[in-house]
Amino acid sequence: MPPTSLLASRIDAFLTALQARQYSPATVSTYAIDLAHLLQLVGDVDPAGLAAHDIRRALATLHARGQRPKTLARTLSAWRSFYNHLARLGLVAANPCLGLRPPKGDRKLPNALSVDEMAKLLEGPADDVWSLRDQAMFELMYSSGLRRAELIGLDLGDVDLAAGEVTLTGKGRKTRIVPVGRQALDALRNWLAQRAQLPTKVATAAASDTAALFLGARGGRISATAVRLALNQLAVKHGVTAHVHPHALRHSFASHVLQSSGDLRAVQEMLGHASLSTTQVYTHLDFQHLAQVYDRAHPRARKK
Repeated sequence: MPPTSLLASRIDAFLTALQARQYSPATVSTYAIDLAHLLQLVGDVDPAGLAAHDIRRALATLHARGQRPKTLARTLSAWRSFYNHLARLGLVAANPCLGLRPPKGDRKLPNALSVDEMAKLLEGPADDVWSLRDQAMFELMYSSGLRRAELIGLDLGDVDLAAGEVTLTGKGRKTRIVPVGRQALDALRNWLAQRAQLPTKVATAAASDTAALFLGARGGRISATAVRLALNQLAVKHGVTAHVHPHALRHSFASHVLQSSGDLRAVQEMLGHASLSTTQVYTHLDFQHLAQVYDRAHPRARKK
């Protein structure tokens, strides 16, 4: 009689647990891919029987296949989370992923726009309801450091115009309250005034999304693709030649606030980062900015 499927069934149960904890479908899908690699590399064995050298060998195999260090780090993190889950249930005595480190790679700096590029992107007349929506979306993303998924998930009740705050639901369903700047508040008021006047057939096309702050042209909650396309069109319209994507607005927010304030901890809280080390990448951008100023200004640094 064949042995009971152990690793595969444990992985299925773990993914089901993530769904029950309301992890996003994209996150659950990524975990599934990473854990499928583990299953393929070690076989359908008892996960309690795997040791650190088994995990290290599996990671080395993926590295030999050409996986990038960043991808390997994500994969190892998924395996570690899976074993933490098993440990909490008492199904394994120890986590064999603890203490392991993926290969180091070159750290890619976030793609942040300059202050002038952001001003060029966001300034300009909004002459119809959808351009008012786009202006409100991107002013808000830049003003408060929103992820695209956080923007899409916003409901009308999440924005407090009087207090100048927005309540966000980030990764792991964690909520945080962040301030909203004056220009973003003005753009939101303009959009909300027009949103309230949209034809009923548009505003109520998707009954489950009538509370959504930002609507798409068909009346439902705006999609991730629509946000990206709207930003690309805005960049073309205003002649911004830098590579612009939704996350670049979050990077620009963090970089510019850090340049002005130097308060890394405050930036961490506004971004919703669990670890300060994640936020510290923006100190490299800040240094890059200072180095450029130095090269332009110092008499011994200026190029002839």
